[in-house]
Amino acid sequence: MARRRCKDGSVGGSGMGFNPIHIIFGLKLRQARLAKGLSVTELAERSQLSPSYITEIEKGRKYPKADKIMRLAEALGYAYDELVSLRLEPPLSFLETPLTSQLLQDFPLELFGVDPSSIVEVLTRSPAEMSALVKAFQDIARGYAIREEHFYLAALRSYQELNQNYFPDLEQAAREYAAEAGLPARAPVEEEALVRILEDRFGYRIAAIPVEEHPSLVAYRAVYLPGKPPRLLLNPALMGSQRKFVLAREIGYRVLGLEERALTNSPDRVDSFTQVLNDFKAAYFAGALLMPEAQVQADLAELFALETWQPQRLVQMLDAYDVTPETLLYRFSELVPRHFGLKVHFLRFNEVNGSYRLYKQLNMSQLSLPTGFDLREHYCRRWLTIRLLRELAANESETVPGIQRSRFLESQKQFLCLGFARRDNLPPYLRTSVILGMRIDDELLQVVRFASDPAIPEGLLNETCERCPLLPEECTERAAPPTRWQQQQQVEERHRALALLMQEQPATQAQNSTPAPHPQKEQPAATSQAV
Repeated sequence: MARRRCKDGSVGGSGMGFNPIHIIFGLKLRQARLAKGLSVTELAERSQLSPSYITEIEKGRKYPKADKIMRLAEALGYAYDELVSLRLEPPLSFLETPLTSQLLQDFPLELFGVDPSSIVEVLTRSPAEMSALVKAFQDIARGYAIREEHFYLAALRSYQELNQNYFPDLEQAAREYAAEAGLPARAPVEEEALVRILEDRFGYRIAAIPVEEHPSLVAYRAVYLPGKPPRLLLNPALMGSQRKFVLAREIGYRVLGLEERALTNSPDRVDSFTQVLNDFKAAYFAGALLMPEAQVQADLAELFALETWQPQRLVQMLDAYDVTPETLLYRFSELVPRHFGLKVHFLRFNEVNGSYRLYKQLNMSQLSLPTGFDLREHYCRRWLTIRLLRELAANESETVPGIQRSRFLESQKQFLCLGFARRDNLPPYLRTSVILGMRIDDELLQVVRFASDPAIPEGLLNETCERCPLLPEECTERAAPPTRWQQQQQVEERHRALALLMQEQPATQAQNSTPAPHPQKEQPAATSQAV
């Protein structure tokens, strides 16, 4: 098991008050009442219960005591056990699995401003139609091998984007704890200070993962072993900046009181949205602890004030904060929208056996980014994130910085992108790239002074090679033929032909239905028409 449940419903609990037993009983009661042809008032009279109480039961808001269930069962001609069973009869049977799933019970609808009772009302208002809709979603999920963890991770991204990836409570928690623990107000934070906090304040024992005894564990950056004392095992191949992030995140779990969590980094499985949310909160806390908000805001203001692009300034920030490129740019994605009002996106790509795969994304800039569980297309090779990976493959250095103004061929939207590519120091030793992209508009041109620097390379690009209409002489980087674009052109050509056919049809019908001229009456020449 890769998680632990909260004992007290603390930070990260669902808190949604969604009880599947109540809902299923309400659905069954309504189904049985309608099968008997009874109104709510008629059932209330037979069971000697109030109509409003029965309505609350059917909506899943209340669950009656045993004596009232008995009265309802007698009024409907049902056995007690039949009415309280969690089994639903057709056409509602397809609702049984989702209503009792861990996903629905764990998911905190209130984070998205959704009242759980509204979901129940939709189910109870049109249960048969909702059952058919749920079955359709289940079939789609099976067809595309969509698992619960995909839903959890997508929901987390939506939650982050809804809040512009900025969370004041986590910023404050990191700021206050840094002061309490005596950490410096400015980065960098020393690794020894983080180790002391875990050992002295939280009673941890920190050691190395025994990869020689258990070679398969080399894939983990860290392993948390709960108990007394709790143990944190670190991969011996981690760089100092990576170790500091793991330690800071572990402090985050403790300070924020997050008990339901992944036990490994990276986790092999995801068991609940609470786990995903708590892991995110601890990681956010770590970034805020290692890169204090006020310091990053000031450094970004200095960077954006430059009249020309100076890549060494970005490299200097890596050294000043002693963090990885991913930690640096992801922290930018948290603070740039908040403090500079810019629309941003964050991408991480991995190169796997010569192909490029999107590993992580956060899209708050309306970037047109094709994704999908069946996507087998080739991302445009002109994207900065892929360009950096290709440069890294031909470069001996460990980290390659870069910048680009990107303009999309179809939408003409423009983005200023900056990022890094580096070689991963852990198996399977992938090349990875991370970028921060900012939508180019009037506001960005005022804030980021170097955005118009003519020395910045420009790229005319598309989403994927399969969707791109550029001819071979216009793009030498093409990695696949434009199959999707050609298919779309064929569809549009058929639609144009169909539209012409439909325009011709009324005239043809008019010609066929025109009566023959009356032999004794000549039609005026002005009204005659060639068809």
